[in-house]
Amino acid sequence: MMPDRLDPATQPWMHGGGLHIIVALGVHGIEARYVGGCVRDALLGHVVSDVDLAANAPPDAVTAALQQAGIKVVPTGLDHGTVTAVIEGRGFEITSLREDIATDGRHAEIRFTQDWQADAARRDFTFNALYAAADGSITDYFAGRDDLALGKVRFIGNAQQRIHEDYLRILRFFRFYAWFGQGEADAAGLKACVELAPHLIRLSFERVWKEIAKTLLALNPVPTWTVMRDGKVLGDILPEATDVTRLAALLALPAPRHPPALVRLAALLPEDDRQATDIARRLKLSRREAEALHLLVLLPAQVRTQSDAKALRRLLYEQGTSLVYDALLLARAGGNECDFSAALQTVTQWESPVLPVQGIDLMQLGIQQGPRIGEILRLLEAWWMAADFRPGRTECLQAAEIFAKG
Repeated sequence: MMPDRLDPATQPWMHGGGLHIIVALGVHGIEARYVGGCVRDALLGHVVSDVDLAANAPPDAVTAALQQAGIKVVPTGLDHGTVTAVIEGRGFEITSLREDIATDGRHAEIRFTQDWQADAARRDFTFNALYAAADGSITDYFAGRDDLALGKVRFIGNAQQRIHEDYLRILRFFRFYAWFGQGEADAAGLKACVELAPHLIRLSFERVWKEIAKTLLALNPVPTWTVMRDGKVLGDILPEATDVTRLAALLALPAPRHPPALVRLAALLPEDDRQATDIARRLKLSRREAEALHLLVLLPAQVRTQSDAKALRRLLYEQGTSLVYDALLLARAGGNECDFSAALQTVTQWESPVLPVQGIDLMQLGIQQGPRIGEILRLLEAWWMAADFRPGRTECLQAAEIFAKG
């Protein structure tokens, strides 16, 4: 059983800007409480990062009260009743108590209320509808603390209704199950998520990828991903990501850092560059993410076939330490039997060198400024890499002169 109050003396996050906001609003008769993830995570003994609050007054009244206290307020989400108070450079989201009037699975039409239970009833899961006052006392309308203690991800009220209000809740169900779930998933919630999964295609894929990434970053997302796969939850979004064998092997490797979400996604995909390109486009990945995913799908094959130190150094120079390191882990997780420890040592200890010659050096050799400088530098760099980066400045200048004459 989780406690019915938090001890502010043991919760540093309850002494900063959040408390300042509660006091500033209280002066004007507005009650504010901590809500959601910060309360949930504190009960679990986790580090609290984001501090959100709820207030029983509309956003204009909240804004006016905070501004009178000298607190900067940014209208970050007025459509759904949210403003952000900025204190010492840190943002605190404050959302007015609200009820849903109408929903379409993506957006909701709301009205403000002063009823805390009505506000809690419109939230997604029981342990996300926990409120904590400044003194640490917790308000729990739907037995969220019990579910948290049991590792049970349970929708508030009717699971299908909650999902129809916002289809992203399907992915949030699995994300929280991956992070906090214990034992079998809640039967009613799982059944509703599987049945309504085809509606995910209606969502912004940027939001979809954000939830998928958070799910993959759980300590061990494999059991949850298996449940999603078996229920064909991502059948219209990521039909390629079905084999969890390499992901399980990746997470079992004795690596010095946890693989990022994009690497974990790559572990679920076949080594097919065309599919990687399609997936990046489908998920609306940023240009940097798309390029990284493409390389993470292709590089493991190169690592397998070029696992000697010299070839690894070339890959490191061309692609960067982080990508080659991740590719090495993916190759090993895929069953590559190369000397993993030696390769890992090469990747983690090698410092990328800088070509000892620049364009200005070539001009001092008498080479005219222009496209020819770039051509010679490219030839020189290729020769220098083939020599395992050993030639120094003198040798590189001599080689440049030869290239210039040829």
